[in-house]
Amino acid sequence: MKKIFAIAWKDAVIRFASSSELLFFIILPLIFTFLLAGGTPSGGATNNRTRLVVVDLADTAISHQIVAELENSTSTYPDVKPLEEAEEEFEARRTDAMLVIPAGLDLESIQNGSAELEFRQQPNNMDATISKRAVQTAIRKVSSSISAANLALEEARAQGTFESSEAEKAYFDDALELAQTLQEDAPERVTVIEGTTPDDVEYDPRANSSAGQLVTWVFIPLFGISAMFAYERQQGTLRRLLTTPTTKATFLFGTISGQVLMALIQMTLLILFGMFALDLKWGQNLPALFIVMTSAALAAGAIGTTMGTFIKTEGQASGLSIMAGMVMALLGGCWYPLELFPAVVQNIVKILPTTWAMQGLLDLVLRGGGLTDILLESGVLLGFATVFFAIGVARFRYE
Repeated sequence: MKKIFAIAWKDAVIRFASSSELLFFIILPLIFTFLLAGGTPSGGATNNRTRLVVVDLADTAISHQIVAELENSTSTYPDVKPLEEAEEEFEARRTDAMLVIPAGLDLESIQNGSAELEFRQQPNNMDATISKRAVQTAIRKVSSSISAANLALEEARAQGTFESSEAEKAYFDDALELAQTLQEDAPERVTVIEGTTPDDVEYDPRANSSAGQLVTWVFIPLFGISAMFAYERQQGTLRRLLTTPTTKATFLFGTISGQVLMALIQMTLLILFGMFALDLKWGQNLPALFIVMTSAALAAGAIGTTMGTFIKTEGQASGLSIMAGMVMALLGGCWYPLELFPAVVQNIVKILPTTWAMQGLLDLVLRGGGLTDILLESGVLLGFATVFFAIGVARFRYE
């Protein structure tokens, strides 16, 4: 046991001999997890509508109606601010779009066709385009009720209904109110039908990002065991082991167990970050979580061991381990939800350990699963570990 511990400690000292290793061990994984997860905990309902800064210089019934129509929009919500503050936000690019309702906007300006609104948007911005469509829709609804009231007024004039201008104004106000009421009560032309299939899981993209970055940043260093073996061969360390009572099994077990232990520490730190910084439910079933973590680390370590028996130089091993880790992470659903891939790809990538690691982790953090729910994934990962460890040990050479 002392030899195994000494080998594991030696590998840890070599790995962290440079302080830059901490950058890849914990700092970059935390940064990428935070950024890809959106940087905020879930805490409550979110507003999926785009924000539109509105400056209401008119402060009239018509301008209030435009703002109210924007409030009812399903794609945009108004954020009314003073002109100076709104311009400052727009210039600093803290808002995608800005609507200015001028002081002269009233009912009369709309009736005589002189009303104009000022809409500003950031270039090549999709959210700004969405806000523009919402503004056009709101203006169309406001102007359509006014147009209807004007038509009713013209018809009444043609019949000689009015005896004074006051009577005309009262008639128009009544017609406008009626048109607005009818517009509010008008049935929707598009009927939305939602599926009735129950879904007990509320998808949280932050959970996918947290689990995905955990798998990505842990698998790559474990694949890097191959670089350690190549380095030891190049330096002649493995050859010198022949002169000591240390067996091949002891050396391999010490090296692999040490790297797996460091991977478990790294996973634990990332999971704690997900729990406390992103409010993710990683701690619902700790025994199941430990089993998945250990199974995934063993599978990755076994693949790294096998790679080390085929690769001759440290440089080749480093490049190949990074490339293999990145490709497996991408295809295994670590960067994008696996459901976004075609069905045939989803079936093919089941040959990758990252796919099963992600499935097991998401069963716990996203679906609230327990020990029985991750037995299949853990079993498959341990199967990967058994096969690749067997190949690696059988092919292992000191030179």
